[in-house]
Amino acid sequence: MTSFQPETIAGQAPPADSVHPRDSRTDAPTSVSRLNDTIRGFIERWGSVWVEGEITSFNRRGGNVFGRLKDLGTESTVAFRIWSSTLNRLPKDLKVGDHVVACVKADYFPRTGDFSFAISAMRHVGLGEQLERLERLRVQLRSEGLFDPVRKKKLPFLPHCIGLITGENSDAEKDVHRNAELRWPRVRFRTQHAAVQGDRCVPETLSALKILDADPEVDVIVIARGGGDPQTLLGFSDERLLRAVAAASTPIVSAIGHENDRPLLDEVADVRASTPTDAAKRVVPDVSEQRALVSQLRARLTGRLTQRVLHDIAQLEQIRSRPALRTPHSLLTSRAQELWMLSNRGRDIVDRRVEGERRRTSELGASLRALSPLATLARGYAIAQLPDGSVLRDAAQAPAGTGLRLTVEEGTVSARSDGIIADAVPHGATTRGSGAPDDVDSSASAARPLDDEAPGDGVSAGRA
Repeated sequence: MTSFQPETIAGQAPPADSVHPRDSRTDAPTSVSRLNDTIRGFIERWGSVWVEGEITSFNRRGGNVFGRLKDLGTESTVAFRIWSSTLNRLPKDLKVGDHVVACVKADYFPRTGDFSFAISAMRHVGLGEQLERLERLRVQLRSEGLFDPVRKKKLPFLPHCIGLITGENSDAEKDVHRNAELRWPRVRFRTQHAAVQGDRCVPETLSALKILDADPEVDVIVIARGGGDPQTLLGFSDERLLRAVAAASTPIVSAIGHENDRPLLDEVADVRASTPTDAAKRVVPDVSEQRALVSQLRARLTGRLTQRVLHDIAQLEQIRSRPALRTPHSLLTSRAQELWMLSNRGRDIVDRRVEGERRRTSELGASLRALSPLATLARGYAIAQLPDGSVLRDAAQAPAGTGLRLTVEEGTVSARSDGIIADAVPHGATTRGSGAPDDVDSSASAARPLDDEAPGDGVSAGRA
């Protein structure tokens, strides 16, 4: 809508857009835009109107319809348009000359000043009130979610038993049986006959639906009728039947009439079939198609398995052709040579270590023998011990008459001290160069015991 914001100037006429049509004058006219916008606002308050008339023009352009509707008693006409989205919901057989009732809403185009009516529903005369009720019921059920695809149940792939509700000895029953058995010969039916039009249609259909829905062997239910005019199909738009179908636990297929017939049962049922023949095709699979599919899948499976086996064989041959598997003893040979070299090397290392330790042991033994008192005794020295067993370290410890015990390299002898020799060489003095003989007898020689005293420490030694 145009927004009018007057900007009046003192002493001048107000702008045309600021003048409402009812306030316009010669010196203060309104604008065309303000007039058209006012007309549109007035018309929009009318809302939708049901009108009866005759179609005198019905032209399709770009998926939409533009036409005219004429009064039945006078020459008065109105222009109407039907958008493509609405046209899909209307009867397909509308044409020039039809006597119809239509739900119209006035629409005014402010830019061009054109006036027409948009049609949201149109029906042939004779069904006006009933169709209006059906339209209200359609809106109500849609708002409750009964048309929602989410709540609809899927059909079983291969039903073992099909429940069929249809007229007795009807063409619809024969079509469903014949086409279903042609597609899957072993299919079974459990048929409940019911009136498919008139006052008995709804109660008998409800009774048949209750029986089949309670049967655990029935996997799917088909409600079929061979078409008809809109008046005879009103029973399949009954609210009681629609709610019973929505509450059923068994999937339900609606096969009412032909492609142009759309009772509300088609919207509530889990699957809509355009004809009874189409229902048979939707309910059971084609055995020949399934066999062909199985053969195709088996061929694909065989091909994939063959390809996989050939691939694995090629992989195995490739692995077998590797040197490690073609001549596996070569690995042992190379490892045996390496093991022999390592063992020899280890043996050499151990031998060298043992020999080195043997030499070191010999050296330590020689050092030990060199430091042992026995080595001193072997050079002609003796160890002198007093009667109490102590080692003689000083000549004053052995006055004359003292018994001594002399230990030599080979054995032990007893001796007796004659006292200190006055002209004896002092302990540690050198006799060479002083005219003393090399061999000097000692009346007593002393040394430390073998186990706890080092040789030469306080030992009076002499050649034995």
